[in-house]
Amino acid sequence: MNNSADRSQSRNAVAYRSLSRHRLGIVAIAIVVLLAAVGIDLVTGPANLSWGDLLTAVLSPANADPVHRTIVWSFRLPSALMAIVVGASLGIAGAQMQTILNNPLASPFTLGVSASASFGAALVLVFGSAIAWLPVAWMVPISAFAFALLSAMLIYSLGQMRGGATESIIVGGVALHFLFSAGVAFLQFIAADDALHAIVFWIFGTLEGATWQNTAIVAAVFVIAMVLLLRDAWQLTSLRLGDQHARSLGIDVGRIRLRTLVLVSVVTATAVCFTGAIGFVGLVAPHAARTLVGEDQRYFAPVSALIGAIVVSLAAVVSKVLVPGTTFPIGIVTAALGAPFLAAIALRARRTYW
Repeated sequence: MNNSADRSQSRNAVAYRSLSRHRLGIVAIAIVVLLAAVGIDLVTGPANLSWGDLLTAVLSPANADPVHRTIVWSFRLPSALMAIVVGASLGIAGAQMQTILNNPLASPFTLGVSASASFGAALVLVFGSAIAWLPVAWMVPISAFAFALLSAMLIYSLGQMRGGATESIIVGGVALHFLFSAGVAFLQFIAADDALHAIVFWIFGTLEGATWQNTAIVAAVFVIAMVLLLRDAWQLTSLRLGDQHARSLGIDVGRIRLRTLVLVSVVTATAVCFTGAIGFVGLVAPHAARTLVGEDQRYFAPVSALIGAIVVSLAAVVSKVLVPGTTFPIGIVTAALGAPFLAAIALRARRTYW
């Protein structure tokens, strides 16, 4: 009997080590793909830099052509790094929303957080100095952040009215999405031509305004949130087994759900307030990560972030080559890339998951 138990434990240990190696391999491959996507993003653009020009400007700025150095360090590097941190932020936000709500369609975009941020930005763009006590360039991200955070708290409050039911949170989020979308449509209707153009471009997302400062802000918020989420990895993984099972393990479900929602709300609000609403990333990245590494948050969360970063980086490349000489709104590209990708995942997903 003891020998049989020992053999079983040994087989389980071998299987676990094999699974861990597989998951670590997926992480390594995702990192390599991301680096390749970032390299292509950096070398793509109207200036037609070669790989040699790019490497010289990055690794040896003093020896680079001054024009190339300015293009790389003042424009392309901040934009490429912003694509990484925004994509990672939206990827991890979508992953945790799906985890705490136990719903495959939960994401910052579908639950109204992005729409509320768009409303906040549009409000400032339309009324400008009439409501802004700071320069409009500062008030747009501040207003977007405030409304995104407000939306997330409203979603949770609506759920709490029904005892914290995830169905109530999802329905409340969808309702807020349509409410704020209607608000944006109204602001577009009354906006002047220049404000209307700014609203449309902001709604569809852009990386053009990326600077080292705002990229650092988004990156810092993402890193802090990721550390805190990984600290709760075991509890978040247990939530996927259902609230009753999680409670039987001694987990305070309400507390972990609220803490996680606050974290992902701050991450999402910080990301979209600088770049606008970039849809589908927070929906697609977690599905792809779940297919590759499963539900274990120690791997699921980082891979969701990596895939989100890859999607936005590749979308940035497409946005620059789609219409030569013009930067296409990146949100349109992510939607075009994300919709068929999500459909493919849905067709391959297990029937029991849906």
